[in-house]
Amino acid sequence: MLRSLTWKLTLAFLSVAIAVALLVAVAIRLTSTGNFDRLLVEQGRNDFRVNLVAYYQAHGSWEGIEQYLDQQYGGPPPQPGSFSGFGDGDPPPSFRRERHQLFGLVDAQGVVVLPLLPPFPAGTRITQDALARGEPVEVNGQVVGTILTATRPPGLAPEEIAYLRRTDTALLLAAGGAILMALGVGRWLARTLTHPLSALTEATHRMAGGELEQEVAVKSKDEIGELAAAFNRMSREVARAHSARRRMTADVAHELRTPLTVIAGYIESMRDGALMPTPERLSVIYAEIEHLQNLVGDLRTLTQADAGELKLNKQPVLPGELLQQARLVFEHQAAQKGVNLDVKVREGLPPVAVDEARLAQVMGNLLSNALRYTPLGGRVELGATLDGGRVTLTVRDSGQGIPAEDLPLIFNRFYRADKSRAEENGESGLGLAIVKALVEAHGGTIEAQSVMGNGTTFLIHLPAARFSA
Repeated sequence: MLRSLTWKLTLAFLSVAIAVALLVAVAIRLTSTGNFDRLLVEQGRNDFRVNLVAYYQAHGSWEGIEQYLDQQYGGPPPQPGSFSGFGDGDPPPSFRRERHQLFGLVDAQGVVVLPLLPPFPAGTRITQDALARGEPVEVNGQVVGTILTATRPPGLAPEEIAYLRRTDTALLLAAGGAILMALGVGRWLARTLTHPLSALTEATHRMAGGELEQEVAVKSKDEIGELAAAFNRMSREVARAHSARRRMTADVAHELRTPLTVIAGYIESMRDGALMPTPERLSVIYAEIEHLQNLVGDLRTLTQADAGELKLNKQPVLPGELLQQARLVFEHQAAQKGVNLDVKVREGLPPVAVDEARLAQVMGNLLSNALRYTPLGGRVELGATLDGGRVTLTVRDSGQGIPAEDLPLIFNRFYRADKSRAEENGESGLGLAIVKALVEAHGGTIEAQSVMGNGTTFLIHLPAARFSA
């Protein structure tokens, strides 16, 4: 259990909380004791100064100051060794008198009036450096003496000791509360962080088991939420790709089965003597073999494009030259079908960097489809325009058009909007898929626009070349 991320995070939060609580408690305890001692010294010194000023104003000298202070602070000072501390069994000291002994007095001439034992006994003259560390006593704007302060800490009264003990107790309680809160909050945060990860782990195991399309709940917009959203997108794409692969495998098997069945039937009949090998029958077999070769070639092209291994020999070519070349290739076929084939190119178009052979294959597929579905007396128009930094090549026909429900699917592999006519013409169903792959390999995009009864337009968007022709 301690190996789980939840407990690791919880222990991490708890360790940090304990360390911080202990550091804060120790720091407060150390600083509070020192500050409390300084406060007691300052209070005692202020009280001592008030008594000194009052006495000097009343008597004009420091004579008799020691007896006066003894009366103010509760009698004469205790004899050395009369008590050893403030523990149990010791006689209770006068803390005002004890703190009075923390201070000494030096007159205006630098002679000790009230001793500060052991360094400054009465009657000794002190140095200027020692005077500079003292606090002057002023009466009517005149310095009449200097207060010397001992460096030892003051003794504490029972009430003050009790106060510090209560402070320690409060610090311990606060530290304990902070640790318990850190444990609770750390546990909650750890579960908040690890619960989505657990869900992702379970979904990943299910995907590994064959359930490819998984969906995990996205409950936040932080990095974990983004991870969950990315996982959902990945799962959908993997499932879609798997479905497409299975569908493509079935389509390839279907496409291969038909010509192989024809070839096998003819050859078996000839082997058994049921049919004689005539030139016409051999031509049928050869046509089916060519169909197989074309299908294999199309599949190889798509595989290379998918893997990014399609080699392109790009050269700068003017769009008008590409379209004119395509028109010359299909001019005779268009004339036989009674279709007008025109080219309209805008002047001053920049060149495009393309592999002429591959782009001729693109234009050939599009023109073949356009001529196939354009009726007698119809029109096919090739055009080129400039849109921003991209050159748009268009193939527009006046045929029957493509149904709206089929339009988003026409670039899918083995998809045929008109299945009967496609099979009659020996199409593999890969033509537009190859067109899309070749255009994207050139860094371009292709789209189709169509309205039933008003023909179809294919638009190829290619980046303009950065060099001149």
